[in-house]
Amino acid sequence: MQTPDAARSRNMRAIKGQKTKLEESVAKALWKRGLRFRKNVRTLYGKPDLAIKKYKIVIFIDSCFWHGCPEHGKIPKNNREFWQKKLERNKKRDAEVTDYYRSKGWKIKRVWEHRIKEDFEGTISELEEFIRKAIRSSKSIG
Repeated sequence: MQTPDAARSRNMRAIKGQKTKLEESVAKALWKRGLRFRKNVRTLYGKPDLAIKKYKIVIFIDSCFWHGCPEHGKIPKNNREFWQKKLERNKKRDAEVTDYYRSKGWKIKRVWEHRIKEDFEGTISELEEFIRKAIRSSKSIG
C-alpha cells in the first residue's frame, strides 16, 4: 500500500498542464462564435491558454487549486509547507505574467475555473465581449 504522499505525488504528476477538458470546451465554444486564436502559445511569456498575437490579446484559465483561488483553493493536509510555498510561487508568477502583458500594452484576461463551471455560457459571452472589444480598440489605434 502506498503512503498518502506517494499517492498524491503520483496523482499530481498525472495532471496535465494544458489541453484540459475545461480549456478545450472554452476554446471550442469561442471558435463556434467565430473567434480565431491560438492555444497554449509556447512562444509567449507564461504560455497563455488562448492568444491572438495580432491584436495583443491573451487569456489564462486559472484552475482553483493550482492558482490559489481565494474561494476554492485548498491546501492539502499532507506536506502542507511544501504546498503553501508551491501555490504562493504560482500566485506570484501569475502576478508577474499579468504585469508583463499590461506593461507591454496587451489585453489580458484571467478566468477562474469555478466561474466557467458555474456559468459556462455567461463566461463564454464575457470572453467573447472581451476579445471583440480588444480587437475593436486595437483597430481604432492602428
